[in-house]
Amino acid sequence: MNTIQGIQMIGTQRSGSNLLRVMLDGIREIAAPHPPHILQRFLPLLSKYGDLTDQSNFYRLAQDVCELVTVNPVPWEGITIRADEMVAACRQQTLYELFRVIYESAARQTGASFWLCKSMKNMLYAEGIESTGISPYYIYLYRDGRDVALSFKKAIVGEKHIYALAENWKKDQEAALRLKDRTAADHFFMLNYETLIASPEKVMRQLCDFLHLPYSDRVMDYYKSRESENTAVAGKMWANVTKPILKDNTKKFLRELSSEDIAIFESVAGDLLQQLGYSLCTPLDLLKGSFSDEEIVFFSEENIRLKNVFIQQADPADLAKRRPQDELINRIKQY
Repeated sequence: MNTIQGIQMIGTQRSGSNLLRVMLDGIREIAAPHPPHILQRFLPLLSKYGDLTDQSNFYRLAQDVCELVTVNPVPWEGITIRADEMVAACRQQTLYELFRVIYESAARQTGASFWLCKSMKNMLYAEGIESTGISPYYIYLYRDGRDVALSFKKAIVGEKHIYALAENWKKDQEAALRLKDRTAADHFFMLNYETLIASPEKVMRQLCDFLHLPYSDRVMDYYKSRESENTAVAGKMWANVTKPILKDNTKKFLRELSSEDIAIFESVAGDLLQQLGYSLCTPLDLLKGSFSDEEIVFFSEENIRLKNVFIQQADPADLAKRRPQDELINRIKQY
């Protein structure tokens, strides 16, 4: 049986990760299904399953994980994930092993030699992933955090207040850079969104060289693919994957975020912005070294309010596509 290799995309969502995913999915050797976020969703729930060395407990976990994949808003077309087959292929009875087996199965069923997972928070679980014997190629995709924050403000997922968005973005970049420091250079590729959309073919050729894979012109026709069509249909926030590269999709925060929001973001995460090559907009004397406890409480309460308002105004069709996964997770919480 041919060895299947892994590619793990890391960073923060709303950074062009679905664009890069569907581009890489155009390479015949890569299977890059839309992620159901297996580890992010199930690691906090493991206590519900008891001792996983007990075969029945592990099988129950496998059934629920496979159901999460099956009801993913973007279907894994042409891929069948069955609990009995996944359990039979496991060498260990752990969630990380299920993750490995599921992604390797997806690659084998599509004739690929690589799988790609776009669960970007998996950088937090890298040691667990590697404990299964995987030595993945990491692709760290990053974007100007202020544009990431603006994108989250419009998305059905994520935080909504600028302070929470800045905190999360900063923590994510710090985690990605820590992983870079402990990963061999030939297994870690840093890429910023702005360069990707400015010179897409050049960047994708570099990425294919990094993965030791032949470049295919199909990566530039990503927006015509079935995977892009399925992704766009599954949620408005992914609609752009059915369009050619939006080369001017940068610095939108300058027009759409208030100067106050920009100042808060840069006060929280300005050091990481600069470390990654982005310039600050706020005069230094207007940046704050810290926020008071009262300010942070207010920001948190406002974040909750904004999230509730957003959900009330969200497209019912978008919410309906996410409901099966949400219902599954809520049912597990009642175990």
